[in-house]
Amino acid sequence: MDTIQLKPERRAQLEEYAHRRGQDPASALDDAVAVYLEWERQDFAEAVEGIRCGYEDVKAGRTRPAAELFARLRRKHGIPG
Repeated sequence: MDTIQLKPERRAQLEEYAHRRGQDPASALDDAVAVYLEWERQDFAEAVEGIRCGYEDVKAGRTRPAAELFARLRRKHGIPG
């Protein structure tokens, strides 16, 4: 097994996390990393899809000038122009 160095405060947090879940620190760390990596994978996929949709909108001409958006936001929030 590889050794991973943790800062003392992170090790203490991990040990507390593991204790609350009735796990040993290695199992708790593995579970926490798995949850984080799945979240990160999904977040990345959603970002890519959002960019793809935005690109398709630009290609199809479904855009408005930025000046129009900023003017609307200024009016909405009472910001002087």
